[in-house]
Amino acid sequence: MEISNYFFTILTILLFISHANPTSASKVPQTYTSFIKKSCNTTTYPTLCVKTLYPYASTVKTNSIRLCNAALLVAIQSTGNCSTTVLKLASGKNISRPDASALKNCIGDLKDAVYELRQTVSAMRHLRDADKEFQWDNAKTYASAAITDAETCIDEVSDRRVNQNVMNKIRDCVSGVEKHISNALSLINHLY
Repeated sequence: MEISNYFFTILTILLFISHANPTSASKVPQTYTSFIKKSCNTTTYPTLCVKTLYPYASTVKTNSIRLCNAALLVAIQSTGNCSTTVLKLASGKNISRPDASALKNCIGDLKDAVYELRQTVSAMRHLRDADKEFQWDNAKTYASAAITDAETCIDEVSDRRVNQNVMNKIRDCVSGVEKHISNALSLINHLY
């Protein structure tokens, strides 16, 4: 059951991507871009929200659930990219063994965040079901857990007093992850 749920989540994301035609905002009806801008004004990072979600305007149209799914897609991509960055840092030649250990823990936390975001996508698929409130609560819980996972990555690296240069790179990348997840969570919170 777990594997089929994972497969269906990946299939949903791929289907969304294949139907999303990131285009310039000038080719999209103003109604769609205005909807994104208005919705993003409810988030903690509205400028980032608009910048990352405008390319999905032609797919999102004025549908709040599609907007949340686009925001989750952006968050999943950001988290995956950050995980790759941390992995490259962990395999660097000048990294100490304790630093490498802390970075590997961080990678695990980021993988957990991706899992939580996929669970959020899965819960979002069920918002039209009879147990809509339950699924909405699940989506919010999973997205919140993803933020916690990202924060845990930073805490573990800070506790180990990792090389400052490496630490700054990780903070920058994880900060971006937290912002994208925060925006997705805010949009989910404002669905109903």
